[in-house]
Parts: sequence; C-alpha cells; structure tokens
Amino acid sequence: MNDKIRNSAMAADPRTLVDEKIVLAFLSASLAYVLIAMLAGLLYSLQFIDMYPFAGIEFWSPGRWRFVHTQGVAYGFIANAFLGALHWAVPRLTRHPVLDRRLSWFIFFAWQAILVATVVGVLFGEAQALEWGETPVWIDPVAQLGLILVAINFLTPILKTKGPMYVSLWYFIAAFIWTPLVYAMGNFLPEYVIGGSAAGAIGGLFIHDLVGLFVTPLGWGLMYYFVPIILKKPIWSHGLSLVGFWGLAFFYPLNGIHHFLYSPIPMFLQYGAIIATIAVELVVTTVIINFFGTIYGRGDALRSNLSIRWFYIGMVFYFTTCLQCAFQTTLTFQRIIHFTDWVVGHAHLVMFGVFGFWIMGLMLYLLPRVMHVDEWYRPRWNHWHFWLTGIGMLIMFFDLTSAGLVQGFLWKALAPWSDSITASKPFWLIRTISGTAIIIGQMLFIANVFMTWRLSKSGALQSTPTQHDPTHEDDAGAPALA
Repeated sequence: MNDKIRNSAMAADPRTLVDEKIVLAFLSASLAYVLIAMLAGLLYSLQFIDMYPFAGIEFWSPGRWRFVHTQGVAYGFIANAFLGALHWAVPRLTRHPVLDRRLSWFIFFAWQAILVATVVGVLFGEAQALEWGETPVWIDPVAQLGLILVAINFLTPILKTKGPMYVSLWYFIAAFIWTPLVYAMGNFLPEYVIGGSAAGAIGGLFIHDLVGLFVTPLGWGLMYYFVPIILKKPIWSHGLSLVGFWGLAFFYPLNGIHHFLYSPIPMFLQYGAIIATIAVELVVTTVIINFFGTIYGRGDALRSNLSIRWFYIGMVFYFTTCLQCAFQTTLTFQRIIHFTDWVVGHAHLVMFGVFGFWIMGLMLYLLPRVMHVDEWYRPRWNHWHFWLTGIGMLIMFFDLTSAGLVQGFLWKALAPWSDSITASKPFWLIRTISGTAIIIGQMLFIANVFMTWRLSKSGALQSTPTQHDPTHEDDAGAPALA
C-alpha cells in the first residue's frame, strides 16, 4: 500500500519525475567516449598519410583502433547520450517515472563496464569478424541482457500511459522492441547458427538495422520531443508524423542487403533492398518537410538558439545521406563506389553529422538544466564548437566523397592499385586535418561543460529555483499526439 501511495505521489508531482543526476551521468559518459572514439579515429587515419607512430606493434594495430573508433561512437557516444535524454523525455511524456531509479544506475555502471571490456577485448585481438558487431563473444550475452533491461525500464512508464500517445513514444516503443532483436540477430545468428552467404545477408541486415531500428527511431523520437518544446510550437503535421513512423517501420528493415550488392546473395533480395532504400528516401522527405514546416515562421530560432541550429543542420545532413543512399545503392553507382572512401564519407555523415549533431543540440539544452545554471562558463566556446565541428564535418564528407569517385574510376579503368593509393593521399591528408578540427571542437565543448559544472558546484553560476525546473517547460510546444 505504501508503494502505491508513493508511486501515485510521484506521478502527481512532476518534480519527482526526472532523475537529473542520471541524465547528467549518461551525458557526461557520452562526452568522454566521443573524445576517446575520435582520438582513436585520428590515430587510425595517420596510417594513410605515412605518419602512424606505432607501426608493427600488435596492440596498437590500426585495425583494432578502428574498432575502438566505430564501437565507441555507436555504443559509447550515441547510446549513452540517448539513454540520458530518454531519462529526461520519457517521464515527462508519460507523467510516470522510469520503472526503478536503482535499475537506471545499475544500467549506467553496467553499460560503462561493457564498453570498457569491449575496448580491452578488441585491443587484445578478440574481435568478431562482423562489421559493427566486433564486440567479443563473451560480451554479447551481457550486452543483450542490458538492452532488455533498458527496454523494461522505459516501457513500464510508457505502457502506463492512458489515451493517445505522443509520436515520440511511438518511436521509443519501436526502438525498445527492435534493438534487442537486432542485436541478437547480428551477434548470435552468424556466429552460431547460420553460415555462408546467408550469414552475409543477416550481417547486412544487422549493419543497417543497427542504424535504422536503434539509432534512427530514438533520434527522430527525441527530435519530435525537443524541437516543439524549444520552438514552443506543435509539430506542423500530425499526418506526416504517422507517415514517417510507419514508413520507417515498413521499409527500413528491408534495406540491409544493399551492403552486399554483386555478392552471392540471391539477386531478388538485392533488388528488394534497392527498392526499399529508395522508398526510405521518400519517407524521410515527409519527415524533413514536417520539421521545416514546424520551423516556418520561427526562422529566427536558427540564429538565436544553438540547439535548434544543431538539430536542423543535422536534418539537412540526414536528407543528404538518404538521398545519396538512394543513388549509391543502385547497381550502376555500385560499379564505381563499392569499397571506396565514398562509403566512408557517407557513414561519417550519417553517424556523426546527423545523430552526433542532434546529440550536441540536446546536450546544449539539457546540461544547463541538470546542472541548474543560467549560463555557460564561456558561451562563445559553444559557437566555436559548432563551427569547428560543422565545417570540419562538411569538409570531411566532400573530401571522402571525392576520394571515392577518384578511386572508383581509377579501378574501373584498370589502373594499377598503386595509382589509386597515390591519388588518394591528398584526400586522406585533408580527412586528418578536418578530423582534427572536429576533435578541437569537442575539446572546447567538454572543457566548457566541465568548467560550467565546476562553477555550478561553487554557486557562481547557480540558477533561480524555477529557471531550469523541468516542470516549467512549456507543454504548449509538446510533440503532436499520435
């Protein structure tokens, strides 16, 4: 009876909904991992310009540090940030706290332990031979259990919701159901059950569904929450929000085999993946139109609100990557760009230029609130962070796209392999320079976060009691109901 009374009181009092400490913990861990992952990527890039400092040392093998780069971005940077943002958004959207705050903290520490163990295992040569699934086999069952616990912790308040649900919650529900299934499919079936070209098909589904059924629904769900809140406007079209959701659910799971065109996988599956990929671009267009319809009449927010700027630049990049994908998955394009740096540029733009930018925007919004401060230690550093990261990302994308075209046409012309290496080196140098600019931007932001937190502890930047109280967000700007 006491538990029922306490839970009822918590649901009635919005001040008890959000555990701000767990939000801050996840966001802080995300920032730590993005720096580690980017430094690993910078180290990896040095081998291409003949400046690798640890050549011949097995532990420092560039291939192993590439895994640290990719796994660190996906599971360290993006997953931690999304978990922090979900601990803010889900209780506010449902008016119920997560299942158990102790479980949230257990998940936090367990997830960081999984990440550290993954890095150690990979660096000591225990990676699996599966793209994006390099986590050592002894990590997989633990990570699988962690994903199930995350789903239980967040689905509990969502399923308590009565009446219509926000579109954000639709996306979250889908992600909490899809992600454990996708992880199990990619990390267990090819390892223990399926072999040959069938394992390649499953691996392709896993590679793409990790983006489309884990990162994408959580990313778009959070955009459907934060954009209306900040703009204080409802989403432009409820109908388009439904088209975007159901289009994602129907077409995205069919895309993965486009990673293995011209392979022994049956051609009808390859053709199906191409058609589904093009269909996804049409679906994405409806989502982009919806968000630009939302900001119509509030274009001033792009100048005055840095979070909105991060969000909408990320949306432009998202449209760009999907449009690019609709072309590059055709057999005609694949003859040129397969195995080239075109694909590397595409991957960087979607994982960091889209979801990374959205994360930076929501961090700018959330961190002052969970640290209870009115201003940043150095607001100008946030602008430097934006411009260094944005320009660096844009240069890297165009540079790698151009490199891919040069490589592809040289290979098509049957030029010696060494010619493509020589032609690529200027592009690889630009990639390293642009990546360095991005890293400097992240260092500025991390330093700003740390100094702001430090001064908040001393009371120098303390906010007024209601200034950043989550109960004072304007619900008139809440996402559209589904």
